[in-house]
Amino acid sequence: MNDEPTTAADALRCDVDEYGVAWVTMDQPPVNALSAALSDAITQCFDALTDRSDIRVAVLTGAGRVFCAGADIKARQYRTGEAGEPWRLNRNARECFHSIMECGKPVVAALNGPALGAGLAIAASCDVLITAERGSLGLPEIDVGLLGGGRHAMRLFGHSRTRRMMFTGLRVDGPELYRLGVAEACVAQDALHDTARTLAREIAAKSPEAIRLAKHALNTIEEMSVRDGYRFEQNMTVALSSHPDSKEAMAAFLEKRPPNYKS
Repeated sequence: MNDEPTTAADALRCDVDEYGVAWVTMDQPPVNALSAALSDAITQCFDALTDRSDIRVAVLTGAGRVFCAGADIKARQYRTGEAGEPWRLNRNARECFHSIMECGKPVVAALNGPALGAGLAIAASCDVLITAERGSLGLPEIDVGLLGGGRHAMRLFGHSRTRRMMFTGLRVDGPELYRLGVAEACVAQDALHDTARTLAREIAAKSPEAIRLAKHALNTIEEMSVRDGYRFEQNMTVALSSHPDSKEAMAAFLEKRPPNYKS
């Protein structure tokens, strides 16, 4: 078995290009299983991306042939069994997912391979999904004596498909994810990074303030009624309208030129 990374930094890479796109790569061989170190690294990374003014959007992917194979089952044999340990580790994983969802910048998931269990939860916490043909989403916990990921799967799939996945461990492959509208594109393996990068740079070209408020609004209204949700969106529109980016966007539209955002 490969040794678990000694620090969070060993489990994750973050590279930033000139367009303000952060390419975040899970790198915990052999299958990017979600260890405590990787979970901590993801949380620290996406919390930091929220505060970095040079970052406009992130792409999250995995090194190797797997996006994330889920919880690190092998690491369970090294647990101490001390009181409170299961709850601490559960909280650790939970906050990892939330750090992606609550990141102030949009996050594009580039599924280079299977995203299973906790890996599905990571993918579902992202804003937009792009998949390679060998990418897939699944909930294999039923076959290893565990549960989890069903609530995250409900954000992506309908009633029957979610339950079938939960009860049988069914994996939904890349072409089917695209057919169902879960992923925005399903492409050949060697085209995945370019496809995700193109989308990320399209988002990065928009007003950072508008994108920030748009993600905040979408996260907030997801559990609201239509009436309350739309009222909240209207409030965000009012907030944005006083920002210089809003005035620049309108001026650029009227003058038929590209906008020049300062934020």
